[in-house]
Amino acid sequence: MTRDEIIQFLIRAKCATYAGKGAETASSRPSSHDLEYREGDLMYLDTFLGGERFAGEEALWTGDVPYWSMNYVGRVTGTPFSGDFLKEALLRVPFEKPFRGPQEYSDGDYTYKCEVSGDFEWFQGYETIEYRGAVIYDCYFHGSMIK
Repeated sequence: MTRDEIIQFLIRAKCATYAGKGAETASSRPSSHDLEYREGDLMYLDTFLGGERFAGEEALWTGDVPYWSMNYVGRVTGTPFSGDFLKEALLRVPFEKPFRGPQEYSDGDYTYKCEVSGDFEWFQGYETIEYRGAVIYDCYFHGSMIK
């Protein structure tokens, strides 16, 4: 399977789980929120703790072999935060940077922004949501391919 095919799987998985309001699976740790997606030999797992302040990890396996992982930590810093707007932005994950959402996305009074350095093999980034120009949410993330 090519790296492009794996990235396409990752995007489908992201859109079918948290961003797509997919159903949670059984918790893998006390009080964790877990979302899983599978296609054949590929598996994706997003597991996180918390709500207004949260930390989590997305990981992808080919068979039983870990292939890629991303850690993230974020917080709601103001009102009115909209989880639905965040999910709307995350549904627009770009193929070129398949980590969180697009570089920028707006809807009404909300604007999502995401800056990333690196590539699929080694990256770090920062995303924010603004409401009428005031930052009300931020999240740091980083990850890499697993070898």
